[in-house]
Amino acid sequence: MSFRWLKPYMPRSLYARAALILALPMVVVLLVVAVAFLQRHLEDVTAQMTLTVSREIDMIVDQAVMADNQQEALTKAGPTLEALQMQARFVTPDPEYSADRRRWYDFTGAVVQRNMHFLLPDAQAVLLPSSRQTLVYLETRLGLLELSFDRRRLSPAAPHQLIVTMVFFAVLMTTISFLYMRNQLRPITKMAEAAQAFGRGRVVPYAPRGAVEVRTAGHAFLDMRARIERQIEQRTLMLSGVSHDLRTPLTRLKLGLAMMPEEEAAPLLKDVDEMQSLLDAFLDFSRGASEGTPEAVDPAALLSQIVEDAKRAGRAVELTECEGQGSAMLRPTAIRRAVGNLIGNAVRYGNRAEVSLMMTPKSLRIRVEDDGPGIPPEQRTEAAKPFSRLDPARNQNQGTGVGLGLAIVADIARAHGGALRLGESEKLGGLRADIVIGR
Repeated sequence: MSFRWLKPYMPRSLYARAALILALPMVVVLLVVAVAFLQRHLEDVTAQMTLTVSREIDMIVDQAVMADNQQEALTKAGPTLEALQMQARFVTPDPEYSADRRRWYDFTGAVVQRNMHFLLPDAQAVLLPSSRQTLVYLETRLGLLELSFDRRRLSPAAPHQLIVTMVFFAVLMTTISFLYMRNQLRPITKMAEAAQAFGRGRVVPYAPRGAVEVRTAGHAFLDMRARIERQIEQRTLMLSGVSHDLRTPLTRLKLGLAMMPEEEAAPLLKDVDEMQSLLDAFLDFSRGASEGTPEAVDPAALLSQIVEDAKRAGRAVELTECEGQGSAMLRPTAIRRAVGNLIGNAVRYGNRAEVSLMMTPKSLRIRVEDDGPGIPPEQRTEAAKPFSRLDPARNQNQGTGVGLGLAIVADIARAHGGALRLGESEKLGGLRADIVIGR
């Protein structure tokens, strides 16, 4: 049996689901016990007690109706009333005595009134004003007879107290369980926060605690985080070492070419310069988002500075709009490199670029658009992979590089807990690159 229809109505947080699992059985048990107790036990006992009292009332009425007047009737029934602990008197008919009355929380009162009317056809009204008094009004040959006796003779005393006690202790124990459950779920919440922060490039202090299973998961998370950090460090050191080591022979090549005639050395110098740009790209990719630690930065000010630096470098780029205010936890150097790569790609494959920023309470989006040929939708995923060059998709006259530009941007976005999204610019018609990061 599928319960998919129930999923939209279920709480999403672990604490709320655990609370529901804990509270729902308690509520169901209380309802079942209360209903079973009221309908079976209380109603049966009340019916038996009401039957006994109705027979006593029949006996008193039979004695009273044999008299010639009201005073004689009360005198004849006096010994019986005293033995049965009842009081009787004749009253003048009044609208107050014509309808049943009881307290709203008197659970067994309705059963008492229904049984009394069934067993005593002459009963005009049954009043239950308190937990200690019962008034029964009967039509007799001599007038309206009022019988008064103890309410506890008709049903168990204060049956609602049992329900109140059950509810009170159920609420008390459920509250204690909630507090204990919250303490048990807190280590899981701390581990989730540490994992989320690490996914956004931050390392927050975390110590495993709680139940054995939670501690095991916490230690596994710490080991995984350490392995990932070692892997990133090893990758950075390896690529940086290789790139730095290759600079020495490149320098020797440049010196050797400087001694050759200019016409013969020009093609070789061009190759050396291209190798130099490739090494720079490798260094940028190896560094990735590892430079610096996240800090509170004003994205609008940072983006404005990046655009101004690009303009001084002779690039046709404009900062069009900045929506939203506030700060975000970013690595300024890494963001500068990512946006710079996007601007460089935009002006390389197009004529101009536009940069915009939009901030919301939950995220920020840095958008770079160009008027170039763009990237087909089926190749956008491939374009963000390292060493991927989409020859049919971009302008080859301007050079394609080593294929690490978008890969570096995607790596920096992931290090901030975000993503790089590629699309088509509606404004300029070229490529639209969005860096989306959670705040």
